[in-house]
Amino acid sequence: MNLIEQSEDFVSNLLKDKLSNLYSYHNFNHTFTVVNAVKELCKKEDVEGDDKEALLVAAWFHDTGYVQGYENHEAKSIKIAEDFLKEKGKSEEFIKLVSSLILATAKEYVPKTHLEKIIKDADYAHLMGTEYTTTCELLRLELKNTGIVSFSNAEWTKENLNFLLNKHRFYTDYALRKWQPLKEKNLLVIQKKINKQEVKAAAAIEEENKKKDKAEKPDRGIDTLFRVTLGNHTRLSGIADSKANILLSVNAIIISIALSSIIPKLDSPKNAHLVVPTFIMLMSSVITIIFAILSTRPKVTSGFFTRDDVEAKKVNLMFFGNFYKMPLEDYDWAMNEMMKDRDYLYSTMIKDLYYLGLVLQRKYNLLRIAYNFFMVGIIITVISFVIAFKGITI
Repeated sequence: MNLIEQSEDFVSNLLKDKLSNLYSYHNFNHTFTVVNAVKELCKKEDVEGDDKEALLVAAWFHDTGYVQGYENHEAKSIKIAEDFLKEKGKSEEFIKLVSSLILATAKEYVPKTHLEKIIKDADYAHLMGTEYTTTCELLRLELKNTGIVSFSNAEWTKENLNFLLNKHRFYTDYALRKWQPLKEKNLLVIQKKINKQEVKAAAAIEEENKKKDKAEKPDRGIDTLFRVTLGNHTRLSGIADSKANILLSVNAIIISIALSSIIPKLDSPKNAHLVVPTFIMLMSSVITIIFAILSTRPKVTSGFFTRDDVEAKKVNLMFFGNFYKMPLEDYDWAMNEMMKDRDYLYSTMIKDLYYLGLVLQRKYNLLRIAYNFFMVGIIITVISFVIAFKGITI
């Protein structure tokens, strides 16, 4: 594995394990984009050998400092890169070159050398991309989530326009020739967006004031509450199923080994002392498997409801088990009826969460019993085997 591949492997694992989810822009996707842009620029700008290697290493490491926070991330990235390169036995000259290239990605830095211009242009390759507006939104979300700054829609659009017009430029010949026209297309998109915002501004202010008078914030809070709670229920259910699968796999292996290796030998009188320990081991594994299966076994419901049930607000239309045998027309009618009635809708969502909670309670109770049987069974099995072998020895 060469140095570039080692750098990719190291940075990928570092960002995966240590980078906060708050960094929706400065993450592996951005790093990968910069690396690809460096490769393209090196090819078009005739950069090869150690210079190309240094550029690619710097591209991989240039944002690793974010794992330690936003403040002075370039310096932190340089430290991480230096430690890595020293471990790989690279020369001081090569390490200094990589460090200078990482430093060149700082926002206010003006590149001086050809290599610095390449990595500087690569770091802003997204400005000419077809997904420019989406990428900008990821950066906006990151700035907000990390507490650096929060922009309104209009503020963010103007900030992008100002950056494209006054704060950014490409430096390499290839970027100026090929990327600049694409950047200008995105500039036009931003300008059109600003024009639309200005046209709608007066009407939007009045409309927003009316909306503020209504109870929309509580509605959004309620929606968030249901979404987060449902997500938690779903994750807990997945965790329970994973735990049950672990128990099933482990005990299935134990039983397989016992059936193939131990039980065939029990016919011999000299192995009579192994009968009881083997029986205890098998019984504990079987009981554990039974409870693990019970915790994951689905409960089948009728799959039917009537119009009277819907009109009386008795049926939970959120749960597939209540409608999977119903015609589409009936289910469509029932869902529209529920969505017309806000109280019925929220009541249904509450019931759905409640019954999901009951299912989780049953899953985890059965899992607790299964784990207890498994733990006690293993302990008793080990003790019985020790006693059996000790008795033979005596």
